[in-house]
Parts: sequence; structure tokens; C-alpha cells
Amino acid sequence: MAETLIRGAARIRAMDDTPDPADGSDILIRDGIIAAIGPSLETRGEIVDADRCVITPGLVNTHHHLYQTLTRAVPAGQDALLFGWLKALYPIWARFTPDHIHVATQLGLAELALSGCTTSSDHLYLFPNGARLDDTIHAASEIGLRFHPTRGSMSIGESEGGLPPDALVECEAPILDDCIRVVDAFHDPAPGSMCRVGLAPCSPFSVSRELMRDTAILARDKGVRLHSHLAENDEDVAYSLDRFGCRPGQYAEDLGWTGDDVWHAHCVKLDAAEIALFARTGTGVAHCPCSNCRLGSGIAPLRDMLDAGVPVGLGVDGSASNDAANLMDEARQAMLLQRVARGADAMSPEAALRVATRGGARVLGRDDVGRIAVGMRADLALWPVDDVEAAGSWDVAALPLAGARRVRHLFVEGRQVVRDGAVTTVDLPHLIERAEGLVRGLMA
Repeated sequence: MAETLIRGAARIRAMDDTPDPADGSDILIRDGIIAAIGPSLETRGEIVDADRCVITPGLVNTHHHLYQTLTRAVPAGQDALLFGWLKALYPIWARFTPDHIHVATQLGLAELALSGCTTSSDHLYLFPNGARLDDTIHAASEIGLRFHPTRGSMSIGESEGGLPPDALVECEAPILDDCIRVVDAFHDPAPGSMCRVGLAPCSPFSVSRELMRDTAILARDKGVRLHSHLAENDEDVAYSLDRFGCRPGQYAEDLGWTGDDVWHAHCVKLDAAEIALFARTGTGVAHCPCSNCRLGSGIAPLRDMLDAGVPVGLGVDGSASNDAANLMDEARQAMLLQRVARGADAMSPEAALRVATRGGARVLGRDDVGRIAVGMRADLALWPVDDVEAAGSWDVAALPLAGARRVRHLFVEGRQVVRDGAVTTVDLPHLIERAEGLVRGLMA
């Protein structure tokens, strides 16, 4: 029976419905589960000192394109809006191989782990040169984060009025066949699962209405979740109105893309009626504030969505549209943007952390992570409060305001993935060297 005792935390922000444990409390992990919380606990296993750390639940990333980690800060896309940015990057991504995607996935997940993330989704919607969703799943299993890969798709190329080049789209029957294959091969619905597969047509401007509808039917037959982009910016809304004669929310509802098994990325331009629709149906949103700023998409109505009861989590989005993958930075940015839009009292640090933890867990359909409580999975982020970022802080637990952006220790299912600020599951310097070599090859 494997045990680890995290001893004497400076503070525990449990994100539970009960008061936080007293300062100085311990957390006992047994076989990947939180077995006890309280003072003066004992163990025969390993002891990790946490007296200079704040402990939160592991953060949950609800939207990413991990393959994009190898295309950060591409000059042609640095100052472009969404559609122009995509057109600049599609030709580069068309040259990717399975090795590019494997390395990019590991690099992105390692970066997320250092930022306190224990569970991450991924949206892979292009499969050049023999790449498969399997490449990301195998990479994630080696890093050790909980993984929610989604089998994305694009079926409408430029020649048929879509945005992506024809070389990157697939025929729809093989798409659905491969969706069945990856769900059957990799999806694990059990409590504590390390891999749950979703189905994720890329966007209204890259797939047909028929594929959206058929994917929803298939996902519900298989009991898996649905994910896509929606209402990301003004161009996105204009495309929906011109092509489909309706706003994005109506498009989603008409095709079966609302419900508590669905989450959409961005939703920057949802109007009041669409917010009410999402709240009524339990449709989730992956809020990606840094990417929305990077691409000039706007400020999502996060406060309105939360007040209405829409399930909302955070997402870093692709590294190419964010140029970073740090979930604590996303929590801070989400809080600050709502204050810009609504006033300094619009969002507290506590509320931002709740979206980053419990909110994300709800969006991904997880009731076993996102909180610190006995019986929950032992996914824990230990944040140093003795470093320069927290020096002088009167509230060490107000992390989005003043505190660490990297964890000291990170546990996933009780396994220590980050120890003393270093990833334990991969040789990160070697991985970075491999990534740089692949990037040089793409630039040649």
C-alpha cells in the first residue's frame, strides 16, 4: 500500500464546500487517493515538507492544441487575427510528422505540469503524414498527467469554402471510423481514469453540418464528451450568420451540440440569449483569456456566464496562439480582464482559482478531481510562498494576485510529477533539445 504524507502546509485551499483545513495541516495520500487531512498525521511512507507551500487542487486545462507547441511566435502570425493567423500556420503544420506531434505534446504537458496543471484536455484536429491521436496519448502517458484527448477533424477545405487548405482535411466517413477506433482503444470512463477520449470537429468553418450532427450522435452512442470552437471572435460570428443564417449558439443547438456532455472553447462573443441557453442546458465553456488577448478576439463575458450558472473552466489554448502554457497565468488574466470590463470587484482571486480547479473539472465531467477532500484523487499542486513573488504578501493564498507561477511539487494520482521545481517523468533538457532540432528542420 503506497503512502505519501504531505506535512505541515502553510495553507490548504481545498476548493471544497466546507471550510479550509487549519493552517499547518497534513495530507495523507494512499494508493493515489486522499486518505486523510488534518494535523499530526503519520505514515510509514515518504514525507514531503510543505511548511512553506500553499496547496491547491491540481489545476485543470480544458482547451489546448498541444501540437502547436513547436510553432510559437511564428513571425507571419505574430500580429494576425484568428483567420489570418490560421492561414499563416496551416502550411507549417502540414509538414508535421508523428514525431513532431509526440515531442510537442510532451513539451506542452511538461510546461503545464510546472504551472500546477494535473489534468489537461487536448484538441488534435489535423493528422498530416501518418499522425494519429495515438501519438498524443502515448506522449501523455509518459509525462503522467490526466489526459482528455479529443479526436478532432476538418472536412471542408478551401475549395469548398472552408478555411483550411485541402491537404489538411479528411473525408467524413474515415473521420467517424477513426473516432470509433480511438474511443474503443483508449477511453476509460472509470473513476480515477488517466485517459478519457472526446470527439471534436474543429469548428463551424472547417466541417460540415452533417459531420457535426453525426459526431454528436456517435459520441452519445459511445458515452463520450463533445468539444469544438464556438463564437471565438467577430469573424467567427459573421461566418455563422453568412453561411448558416444564425448565430453560433443557435447553430450548436440545432445540431445537438448543447448539453452537459458538451463544452465549447472561447465563446468570447456569446450574447445574453446564448448564455442563457448554455446555462439551461449545462453546456460548458473553456475560457482562454491569454489567447483571446493574443489574437485580439475580445473579452469573454466570463462574469455573466458564471452568474448565469454556465459551467466554465480555463484553457491555455494552443501554444501558438498564446505562446505560453501556464494555467496560473490564465487564472490571473481571467481575473484581471473581468476587472477591466466590470470593475475591480468583478472577480476575486478565490473565484479565479475556483474556475481553474472545480470549474475545469466540471467542464470535463470529472467529479473525482478539482477539490481537496478525503476520497478525492490525489492531484495536488504545492506552490512556494517563500520565493520573491510572494515576499511581502499579506495573504499567501491569493495566488492570482501575488504568488508563484510555478509549482514546487506536483502530484497526480499520488505520483510526484514535479519535485523541487523539476519534472520527474522526462529528461526535460533533452526534450527541449529535440524540440529545437525539429523546429530548425521546419524553418529550413
